[in-house]
Amino acid sequence: MAVPVGTVQTYTRVGNREDLSDVIYNITPSDTPFMSAIGRGSASAVSHEWQNDTLGAADLNNAYPQGDDVVFSAPTATIRVRNFTQISREQIIVSGTQEAVQKAGRKSEKGYLMAKKGKELRNSMEAILLSNQAAAAGSSAVAARLGAMGAWIKTNTSEGTGGTDPVYTDTPTDPRDDGTPRPFTETLLKDVIMQCYMSGGEPSLIMVGAFNKQVASTFDGIATKTYQQTKIGESVTIAAADIYVSDFGTLTFVPNRRQRPRDAWVIDPAMAEVAYLRPFQKKTLGETGDSMREALFVEYTLKVHNEAAHGLVADLTSA
Repeated sequence: MAVPVGTVQTYTRVGNREDLSDVIYNITPSDTPFMSAIGRGSASAVSHEWQNDTLGAADLNNAYPQGDDVVFSAPTATIRVRNFTQISREQIIVSGTQEAVQKAGRKSEKGYLMAKKGKELRNSMEAILLSNQAAAAGSSAVAARLGAMGAWIKTNTSEGTGGTDPVYTDTPTDPRDDGTPRPFTETLLKDVIMQCYMSGGEPSLIMVGAFNKQVASTFDGIATKTYQQTKIGESVTIAAADIYVSDFGTLTFVPNRRQRPRDAWVIDPAMAEVAYLRPFQKKTLGETGDSMREALFVEYTLKVHNEAAHGLVADLTSA
């Protein structure tokens, strides 16, 4: 049908109001499972230090005759280790005009952006803590950097061809060398869990990237892939495998978007923490014109109580 002559249509009108939803949709994830699982502590200096110790080996000849005199030997000294604090931040600058105009989806541009920057900062911290970053003291011109999990874990590991563990005595200044990627298998995982057990660790988390989370769902050690429904109907199959029953305890698989996809971490949450020299702080910066400036700061480090409590299956195929 033809449109009658003189019909007013939207295509030629200039006074129509826009239809802009008053909601801003942001699907970017902000979950930080590693930071959420481990402890939270405090630091009082830029070089945060603590001590490690181990028990002596079991002595199969620990038997003495009656009346035998006691002979003393010096105990093994504790090992003093450390990590450096790192400053991370996010910042915004908003013009006075933008803050004043009426906006859709948020009342304050400054408030909305600072909330967004807070999530971005936590995402960055999660990725840093699980990276292969080496510790560095920094200088007046160079930022200090914390030693991340990749630079700490050296005892209970499995690498691909060419991969090597970090080498350090008290400070994780040497990152690991990545090897040739290979498929994630249950055999590799069981080997690292056994190493943790033999070292005295009690890990309860297995943290992997998205690809290897799906691989792990095929492992025989998965406890169950179904659950009971209380209502009448077909049972529901769960594609995700969360609980892994090993020979040395039950562990939970946790997918992590922020970690390196090539790594599968075996973690004892009680044996690590984020130590804060300065917890999250919002600061209003000096104005130099018609704008508002704010920044969010945090100064922190990774405290791995004893690296032998954790494990790593490294150099995994991730696509």
